[in-house]
This record gives sequence, structure tokens and C-alpha cells, in this order.
Amino acid sequence: MSAIDFSDPATIAFLTEALTAAGVDGLEISRPGGQLRIVVAERGGARISSTDATPLAPGLTSAVVKAPMAGRFCLDHPASAVPQKLPRSVSDADIVGFVGVGHILLPLRAGRSGVLTRLLAEPGALVGFGDPLFEIELPS
Repeated sequence: MSAIDFSDPATIAFLTEALTAAGVDGLEISRPGGQLRIVVAERGGARISSTDATPLAPGLTSAVVKAPMAGRFCLDHPASAVPQKLPRSVSDADIVGFVGVGHILLPLRAGRSGVLTRLLAEPGALVGFGDPLFEIELPS
């Protein structure tokens, strides 16, 4: 029996739909390289998240926002009429992009306050767990 590829967006979409159809509250999968958690909420459908990046080391001047799961990288929300422009200031809670799997769109939070300076992945690209998406210049 072969191992399930949890970096495959089709696998995550299938699991999410199966959990929703079965009325299961969620699923959590832990591996040495990361953790995948799918939580089926009562309202608003499923929410997918992963463990946060490791704490920032002292003396660093920038941080990288990484993909929390495999999927299609979206810089802007599909319903947004105003595209994001870089560089721009962000707070740690700001949504800076999205990763989509099927009809599910996971918002990406900056995680750190600073200036969003660089895009590290092309919008529309298929990204994997942990792939770098943005660079944030941290205040000194």
C-alpha cells in the first residue's frame, strides 16, 4: 500500500469533501515535516490550517510567509476589484494572499508586522507545503 500524498491539492479537496459529507468535525495529520488540520465548521464550511513557522531568530531583518498547505497561490481574493501592490505595510494579522484547493480558499496572514517587499511565488502557481510566498522586511 502506498502512502497518501498530503501535498496534493486534489487529495486535500477529496478529504475535505468526504469529511463534510460524513458529518465529521475534522481531521489532523502530523508528520515530521509539518501538520495538516482540516476543521469542518458549522457555518462557513471547512477551514484548513497548519502549524506556524518557527519563531524568528534574533537579529534577522526579514521573514518569509510560507504556504501552509499545497494548492493554488492567489495574491488577491477572486472577488476583489483592487489588486495588491508591493511594497506595502502589513500588521501581523493582515491577510496578504490565499492558497486555494478546489472551492476552499485559505487566507494567508502576514504573521509579522513590517513591509511586504517581495513576491516569491507567481500568482496562480501550484505551491506545496512550506513553499516561500512573500518576504516581509521587519522594523529595526
